[in-house]
Parts: sequence; C-alpha cells; structure tokens
Amino acid sequence: MMPPRRALSRRLQRAAGALLLLAALGGGTAFADDGKPAPAIDPHYGDSLFDFYQHKYFSAVLSLMVSQHFQRLTLQDDDAELLRASLLLSYGMLDEAGAVFTRLADAHAAPAVRDRAWFYLAKINYQRGYLAAATQAVGRVGAALPPELAEQKLLLQAQLQMAAGDFAGAARLLSAAGGDAARGPYERFNLGVALIGAGDVTGGSAWLDGLGKARTEAEEQRVLRDRANVALGFAALRDQQPEAARGYLQRVRLEGMQSGKALLGYGWAAAALKRPEQALVPWNELLRRGGSDSAALEARLAVPYAYAELGASAQALAHYDAAIAAYRTIDRELDESIAAVRCGDMVKALLDGDGVDEMGWFWQPARVPALPHPEHLAPLLAQHPFQEALKNLRDLRFLSNNLRQWTQTIDVYQDMLANRRDAFARRLPHTRAEVAGVDLSAMRAKRDGLAEALLVAQSQPSGREFFDARQAALLARLDDAEAAAQRLGDGEQAETARQRLRRVAGAMTWELAAQRPSRLWQAHKALAQLDAQLARADGRIAALAAARHLEPQRFEVFASRIAALAQRVRALQPRVAALSGAQQAALQDMAVAELQQRKAALGGYATQARLAIAQLHDRGHAAAPEAEHASR
Repeated sequence: MMPPRRALSRRLQRAAGALLLLAALGGGTAFADDGKPAPAIDPHYGDSLFDFYQHKYFSAVLSLMVSQHFQRLTLQDDDAELLRASLLLSYGMLDEAGAVFTRLADAHAAPAVRDRAWFYLAKINYQRGYLAAATQAVGRVGAALPPELAEQKLLLQAQLQMAAGDFAGAARLLSAAGGDAARGPYERFNLGVALIGAGDVTGGSAWLDGLGKARTEAEEQRVLRDRANVALGFAALRDQQPEAARGYLQRVRLEGMQSGKALLGYGWAAAALKRPEQALVPWNELLRRGGSDSAALEARLAVPYAYAELGASAQALAHYDAAIAAYRTIDRELDESIAAVRCGDMVKALLDGDGVDEMGWFWQPARVPALPHPEHLAPLLAQHPFQEALKNLRDLRFLSNNLRQWTQTIDVYQDMLANRRDAFARRLPHTRAEVAGVDLSAMRAKRDGLAEALLVAQSQPSGREFFDARQAALLARLDDAEAAAQRLGDGEQAETARQRLRRVAGAMTWELAAQRPSRLWQAHKALAQLDAQLARADGRIAALAAARHLEPQRFEVFASRIAALAQRVRALQPRVAALSGAQQAALQDMAVAELQQRKAALGGYATQARLAIAQLHDRGHAAAPEAEHASR
C-alpha cells in the first residue's frame, strides 16, 4: 500500500530531489567526504550544474549535451553522463537513461553510485506505473545504499510485490527487515497490510493497531496513524465486530484527512449495535460539513436510514427527499465540470498560469484549477497517472514554445547571413582596390636597404650612425664651429677655442658610444617588427585572395545549415502540436472518466434513496389497515 497521497507527494518530491543529486553526482569526485557537493573541476560541467541547481533542467541538459558534442568535458565525463541520465529520467526517457546507467554504473562507477542510480531508476519506473521495469531495476541495487535509502528500497520492493499480488512475499520481506524497534512507521503500515492481504488478519491487525496507538507530533505520521485506524475499523465492521470498530475509529482525528470515513464508519458501527440514535451524531456531523466525497454522499442515505430505524418515518422521508435533491444538484454540477473539462477550461486553468519556462519531473500544479466546481477535480489531481499526463502535456507545451522561439531565432540567423553577404559584396571591391595600391616589393626593397645600412652601422664603433634629432643638430653645430675655428688662424685665442671644441667633441663622442648598444638593439627590434608587419600583410593579402572564393562557399554552407534547421523545426512543430492535442484529449478523457464514475455512483445513491422511499411508503400502506382494524 502507498502512503497518503498528499504526504506521499511531498515526501517523494523531497526524496526525489535528493536522489537525483545522489544518482547524478554521488560518489567519486562529485561529493566531498562530508557529503556535500564538491566544486566542479571541469568549467563546462560547472556551467551545467549552475542551471541544474536552479531547477532549470532543460537548460542544464542542453548545455551538457552541447559540451559533450564538442568534447569539452575532459575531466568529469562520467559525472556528466550520470547527470545527463538523471535529467533524461525526469523527462520519462527511461530506456535512454537506463542504457547510460548500465554502461557507466557497471563499467566505471563506484558501488555507491551504481546502487543510487539503479534505485532512482526503479523509483521513477514505479511512479510511472512500469512495474516490471521497476522490479528489474530494484533487483540490481546492491548493499551500498545509505541507511535512509535502504529503508526506501525495502518499501519499494514490498510495494512492487503487493502490486503484483504477492502479499505473502511482501510480508516475508518486511518481516525479515530487522527488529520491531528498527522499523519505521511506513514499514509497520505496509507489513500490516501485507499480512492481512496474505490471510493473516490477526497478525496484520496487531501491526496496524500498534501504529494506530502511536504518539507522534509529525503530521505525516499522524495521517498514517489515521489511515491505520480507519483500515482497522472497516475491517472490524466486515468481520461483524462493531464494538471493536468503534474503538479503532474513535482514535481518528476529527480534523484529519480520514475524518469523513471515520465518522461514516463509526455511525455504521452504532447502527450495527442497534443504536441508531447514536449513529445520527456522526452522520449529522457529516451532513453539516457538506461536500461531495463518498463519505458525505453516503451519509445523506445513512441519516434517513437511522430515522427509519427509530420509527420517525416522516423525518426519514424528508431526508431522503433532501438527499435526492442534493444528488440532483451534484449531478448537475458534475455535468458542468465535465463540460468545462471537454472544452479545455481545465487544462487552461492548470497550465496558463504557469510560466512554462522549464520542464521536468519535479513540476506540480501550484493550485486547484479555478473552475465552477474545483472540488470535483481535487481527488483526480492527487493521482499519479493524471499528474504524469499533466506533466507530459506541460512539457509538450514547453517544447512548442521552444520551437516557436527557434523559428524566430532562425529568422534572425537568416537576416544576419544576408547582412554579412551584403557587407562582403560591398566591401570586397574597395578592399581589393586598396590592396592593389600597396607595393610590397618596394617595401621589401626599402627594408633590405635598411638592413644593409644597419649592418654597416653595426660595424662602426663610433655610434655616430645612431644619433637622434637633438644629437644631429649638435653635431651639425659642432662641425660649423670647427670650420670657424680653422678660419681663426694661429694665436692664443684660436687655440683656446679649438681646445674647447675638442672637449665638446669628446663629450659628444662619449655620449654616442654610451647610447650605441641600446640604440642598436632598438634598431634590430624595429627591423623585426617591420618583418612581422610585412609577413602579416602577406598573410592578409593571401587571406583576402582566398576569401574571394572561400567566403561565398562558407555563406552557402551556413545557408544550407540554417535551411536544414528551419525545415527540421517546421517538421517538428506539427508533430508537437499533434502530440499536444492527443495528450490534452487523453488528459480530458481521464478527467471525464473520473467524473462520469462519480455520476454513476451518484445515480446509484439516488436509486437507493428512491427505493428506500418506496419501502417507507409500502410500510405506511401496510400499517394503515392494521391501525384501522385495531381502532375497531
């Protein structure tokens, strides 16, 4: 048996989130010794994890597969494959994910990673109703699971066996799992159900009774305790033990999820004890609460039954008439709900408020749809088949939006390509004209002349060949001064001037000699830069010549790829639209079938009410002659 639906949904969502991380990242380099995720080593893998931790699973798997396609994941390839397989699972691609788990888990991964992977695969298969695949996957789980997952694995195995009708096998499995104190509440609940299903009513009832008496503050376990007591109470009613049934049902909380069933059962236990006046108390409470669940609908028949047992035929007839009127109203409301479902209002209310910005297994509708009578669909929303069908439809709508965005993106690519073609055609003649005016041979000849001059200057130790503009001006002034000094002739004044000029010339020679090494290095550097620039010019001219022929070919390749993508997107759009329509129709059929079943049950209740009214009238007609005879 499964735990309560709401509690199960919350529990599975939390557990599945942890399991996804463990299955995708557990063990190896992905987890540190303290159990927390270790930093990503591979940057591209970390980019996918960034989207994953923000619950953007489609973006995560997309970036992951792109990185794998271009072979960017060189450091954490196995971790990336496990993450990809877990994300594929969230989309229901069980065969593809199972193939990855089989290939990686058996060949490379540590036992802890392998066991987590197979357990997670079994869990998803079970949730989607693939019991054979879930049984096969859980059978491959070894002994390396952590304790909290080992308990879940045991429960999963038992649930699979009970789903296959093997209650005895499930009871043996749960009975062999440790001592009584080590068993959790879910194990005790499922063990009790398995024993009862296997025929050991006494043993199963003992387990459920112990769970029904347990004291706990956790709401999840309180709901489970109420379920155990309701199961015990109705089992006792079936076994003609109304007093025991009252004891079990008195333990159920009046404000809990099981309170309606408990009140109904408690009333039937009192009726079985021939105390219809006591049965009226819980049944009238159910009437006061209203609602259209099975317990409330049956209470509308039970209250007049109790009045009839008390001999209050008039009150019984009034309540039967009220019940028929209520059934007629609910039947009309069910017709309105069916009409709303058929015209698509249910799907619109469920999905239109959602952003549909991502897709995946963990999504759930945030609220009951705003329909004329949303309470009719609340039980349906709690069922796994409906939830899975709704997620599939949401994913298809996401894909449809994604394809629509790709259509716009492809149009942008086509515009970009057209602009590049126009720019290339417009700039090519001007660029070729500029290149045609460049004489690289003359530049090389000039460069060779400079190189020869550098060799000559390098052979001269004076350094005069490397003067700058300031020094050139000073040398010119020095030459003019020396010529003027020669014209002075002999004499003391002329000799003094010539000595001063010799000192200035010596200082100039020393300065040039000191700066010669650095300026020689700079000259060689400038010559090397000139060679590099000439080589780049050669390369660019060659690239330009090649681009005249290659660039149009590249444009054609891009145009072909864009056209192929556009055709692929156009081909996928009607397929996704058809699948979306079929999925929405299947979803609406599920809802309509559920509502029609409730209409059929409602018709049965109404028939019972009419039959009871007829029986009361028959009793009244039969009693009238007897009363008249007695009065005579």
